[in-house]
Amino acid sequence: MSKPPEADGGPAHGWQEPPIQTAPPSVSSAGQEAIDLAAKAGLKLDLWQQHVLRVGMGEKPDGSWSAFEVAVNVPRQNGKGGIIEARELWGLFIGGEELILHSAHEFKTAKNAFRRIERLIRGCPDLHKRVKRYWQTTGEESIELHNGQMLRFIARSKGSGRGFSGHCNIMDEDMILGDNEMDALLPTMAAIEDPQIWYLGSAGIGPQSVQLARLRRRALAAIEAGVPDPSLAYMEWSADLHVKECPRDCTAHDDPASDEAVRKANPALGYRLTLAKVANERATLSKDGYARERLGVGEYPSEEGDAWAVIGKDVWEALADGNSQPADPVAFAIDVTPERSHASICVAGQSGEAVHIEVVDNRPGTDWVVKRARELTEKWRPRCFVIDTGSPAGSLIRDLKKGLQVDPEEEADGDEEPRLLAPVVEMKTRDVVRAAGQFYDAVAAGRIVHLDQAPLATALAGARKRDLGDAWAWARRGVGVDITPLVAATNARWGLSAEVEEPEEEVEPWADYG
Repeated sequence: MSKPPEADGGPAHGWQEPPIQTAPPSVSSAGQEAIDLAAKAGLKLDLWQQHVLRVGMGEKPDGSWSAFEVAVNVPRQNGKGGIIEARELWGLFIGGEELILHSAHEFKTAKNAFRRIERLIRGCPDLHKRVKRYWQTTGEESIELHNGQMLRFIARSKGSGRGFSGHCNIMDEDMILGDNEMDALLPTMAAIEDPQIWYLGSAGIGPQSVQLARLRRRALAAIEAGVPDPSLAYMEWSADLHVKECPRDCTAHDDPASDEAVRKANPALGYRLTLAKVANERATLSKDGYARERLGVGEYPSEEGDAWAVIGKDVWEALADGNSQPADPVAFAIDVTPERSHASICVAGQSGEAVHIEVVDNRPGTDWVVKRARELTEKWRPRCFVIDTGSPAGSLIRDLKKGLQVDPEEEADGDEEPRLLAPVVEMKTRDVVRAAGQFYDAVAAGRIVHLDQAPLATALAGARKRDLGDAWAWARRGVGVDITPLVAATNARWGLSAEVEEPEEEVEPWADYG
């Protein structure tokens, strides 16, 4: 992501483009008009603020908005208010938007926003002369132009906003935004041609962040699929912090005490924030408070009914059997997260009429997998090891085969493949689809037993489907949980009936003549 050049000895700057971004395609943008108008009113925007406006105000070939919804998720004190003011100035004085509704969770926030933009307009004679009236009555703060256009400021409630038809809705403090407020405000735009809604706020704070969580899930799903959401532009500045399971040398996540984590989450660093001020915050705030308020690490609630969406919790728990054990021959499977932060090894084996599945190992990183697979093979002599070649675990196949050789130090003669302690079965896409369907059917028929292990239950609670033609497989991204235990268990079960080339057993010399 782009970062502004820094002069030698100059202040450190934050990332000017967000670590997380998705937006529908556009052929032009009204963002530059908003940037220029803001400058005319005395509001000089940072590079990152300009980036948000150019992306959020992207246009289709017919001139309509590319994105109906624009969401900006950035920690406090970075200057999101400047983006709001530039967008509202454009809507009033260039865009011809008849009504702009600016709402905030608290009345004082809405009133402060009114006072800020009022000062900008009054300070620019060319804009001020177009204003008919500044309404300053408490609860009715508005700016009305001579042509009837209006910018109105309100505090959100279940009923506020009803009866208005806004061309543009500005939803400030969107980390406190639920269904009641959306039900009151969003329908006001139904009769408007080419409306737009902007959400701006900081990281999610739990159950109150219902709408922000919904927007974020859509954005992550679009990024995972590699296809932009057709109506959402989402930009988030946040750090991706280490978790407790990360190894000491983990480079896939951010150290919360590092300057780079601050740069990544705070685009205003070097403009209105400094590393010294941030260090003071880190010393004063709680660990979780610092992560949320300065590093953008939020808590996002699941959609109601979102958990256990594929297989019901009651159904899964009914299949638990703490005394179950797999019978020989067993099959193992390996899976790895897309970012390679975690890996899982699962086992499957018959247990009466059902199939026993179990998480054998679920750890951070991948460097432990081959060694652990060798240990399990020497103990269990499994039917096979299963890996999806198209998954992140596919990169382990070569090392796994080498690690499972009868004598890893001995090279094969000629074209002969080295003998393995257990075959490695490489799944193709059609196998992945079949495995998911068979697993689902087996659960529905009660032909699965398990030990009620937390990693597998957590994976199932957050699991989603990924469409593959007329069938489906487990979705790897945009689910918010590590689903490698579920994928590995699914593939291990499939491995019990997969075609494998059984390794030839060495024959003792006396057996030839016995």
